[in-house]
Amino acid sequence: MIAPVLCLCMGPAFSQSTSLTLYGNIDQYLNYMRSSSGATLKTLNDGALLRSRIGLRGEEALGAGLAVKFQLETGLSSDTGASADTRRFFDRQSWIGLLTPVGEFRAGRQNTAVFYRGDFIDSSSRNLGSVINNVGAPSRYDNDLAWLSPRWGGWMIEAHVAPGETSGSIGDQAVYQLAVDYLHGPYRVGYAGVRGKPARGAPVDTTIRYDNLYANYDHGHGRIFLAIVRTNNITSNANGNTAGSLLGGTGDLVAGNSLDAHRDYDIYQISADYRLHPQLRLGALWGTIVDTSDSGHGAKGASVGVYYDFTKRTLFYGLAQRFRNDENAGFRPSGSAGVNPNFSGADVNGQTIKGLQVGVVHRF
Repeated sequence: MIAPVLCLCMGPAFSQSTSLTLYGNIDQYLNYMRSSSGATLKTLNDGALLRSRIGLRGEEALGAGLAVKFQLETGLSSDTGASADTRRFFDRQSWIGLLTPVGEFRAGRQNTAVFYRGDFIDSSSRNLGSVINNVGAPSRYDNDLAWLSPRWGGWMIEAHVAPGETSGSIGDQAVYQLAVDYLHGPYRVGYAGVRGKPARGAPVDTTIRYDNLYANYDHGHGRIFLAIVRTNNITSNANGNTAGSLLGGTGDLVAGNSLDAHRDYDIYQISADYRLHPQLRLGALWGTIVDTSDSGHGAKGASVGVYYDFTKRTLFYGLAQRFRNDENAGFRPSGSAGVNPNFSGADVNGQTIKGLQVGVVHRF
């Protein structure tokens, strides 16, 4: 009811060609996880499937096929009420754009092409239970300039450049993106890639890469998904031997000071879902992370999920997963939001993690 009331109250200030919408969602779940180290988590968490958020989006038609658009969105932890990012008020999206006959042009903080394609990647929409998500995908960057094409004959192209504005320098640590998506009937194939440049004069002058190929087929009662990722965006931190990123997922740029940039990982994942009923969907997933340096930093995992659309806006879900780190790997489970609290580094490095979750998503 909030969005219609807001639009009604603001109606006199806008013409019929203008829209303004308040939107958001709450995602909370009960989480049980156990590490082979013996440590356990028994928690109430936010964001297994769709991080809690609140936002505003609007559009004004200018005529001649042109329209001004904007979106402001902030994330929150609904289990505590805390902001998702204390450094930013609108941490998820903050952009203005111009819609034209040749595509949409945007400027500001916005989601990456990789992040946007979560629904195309696997049965979990690349959330809790997804092996690819445990690696961490580049999600959004500041000062991002983007072009999103219309769909031409089934093809759509997306290109971004975030100049990397640091200490008055433009282009020093720029982040580039390119994505191509092809849709034909029940078939979809595509690619999304990110490149992050290190700081000028950095001791490790290696570009950080994240390349994602995907394909899915809609058989009428569900979809079958295949996805491949190749990346060198993995490093160690206090949370695990492979729990960190060199190019931050939400805006941190490449410092160029880690030799981990020289190690590539290949991730292979297959998944499928099936609708037993218009409101009930089952999903299953298996994936493997291959350390191409053969130094024991890989992992394997599998998960299953049950999703029940109780109403148009309310979804109940249940998840189960098993994830095994190789001897020197320390990947941690992650959902749309990070699992918080999570295991310590000692409880993920070389360990197997099993988990069960039940939760609810409500959209407004």
